[in-house]
Formats: sequence, structure tokens, C-alpha cells
Amino acid sequence: MIHVYYGDGKGKTTAAVGLAVRAAGSEMRVLFVQFLKTEFSGEREILKNIENVTLTTCPLDLKFTFEMNEQEKQQTAVMFRKLFNGSASTALSSRYDMVVFDEIFDVINEDMLAESEVFEFIANAPNSLEIVMTGHDPSKRFIDAADYATEFKKISHPFDKGLIARKGIEF
Repeated sequence: MIHVYYGDGKGKTTAAVGLAVRAAGSEMRVLFVQFLKTEFSGEREILKNIENVTLTTCPLDLKFTFEMNEQEKQQTAVMFRKLFNGSASTALSSRYDMVVFDEIFDVINEDMLAESEVFEFIANAPNSLEIVMTGHDPSKRFIDAADYATEFKKISHPFDKGLIARKGIEF
């Protein structure tokens, strides 16, 4: 089934991590893929130590997309297309029960990955594979394709008051 966690509220990655932990605890094999995150995002430390979870690597340093110039965006897009294609192949060829594509909608919205590539993966995925995708502003096509679609709506957030991200809470 397809799970879509989206919106401008906090908790999308947290929900995906929770689902991955639940699945791993039930003997399911999980491939966890993160875009637009670095190796220093707090959930990575615990996920890499959970049996049945395979965590793909992230860069050590990565700017926010709004801080990138055009050349940096193009280089990042190449990296993310490789990450997606490799992860999609792994998910299809290995015996995974779940694949999580964290922040994939943001990568698509930044034109770093084609929506059509993701739908091609979905079309070729075995019916037994749970596909979890997170991020902001997925197209209606993703929401329509989802078996589970959950919108996270921001009511208030410390960023609105100028506070920076806190380790262990936002990353």
C-alpha cells in the first residue's frame, strides 16, 4: 500500500520513522531513504542500529534548497536521482517489505527528481511492498494514488518566532 505524509506541519518524518520501527519490530525488512537530510539528523543514529532496517547514506553537509545556487541544485539533483534509482532498484530486487522515501515530494518540487520516475517505481513495485513517502505539497496524483494520505497542518511553530531548529526535536 502507499502511504503519503505531507503538509507544512511538523511530524512527517517522525511518523515515517515510527512506522518503520513498528514494521521492523514485526520482522518486516525496511529500506529507509532520506533526501534533503544529512548524516547528522537524529533519527539516523537509532535507525541504523535497528535490525531489519537498512538506511541509505546521506551527505555530511547539505544546504537548504533555498540557499543553493543553480549549479549546486544541479549537482544535488544528480546525487538525488542516483539515490532514488539505486534505492528503487534495491527495493525491487531485494526482499524488502517497506520502503520509506523521506522528503521525496520536496525533491520532486525542486525539479531534482521527476514525478514520472516515482510513479514508474510504484507501477513496478510488488503488491506486498509498503511505500511510504513524505514531504511538502505532493501533486494530487500522489494523494489520489495513496491508500493512506495524512496531512500535517502547521498551527504554530517556533520557526515563526525566528527560533532555529533544535537537535533532537527538528533534526
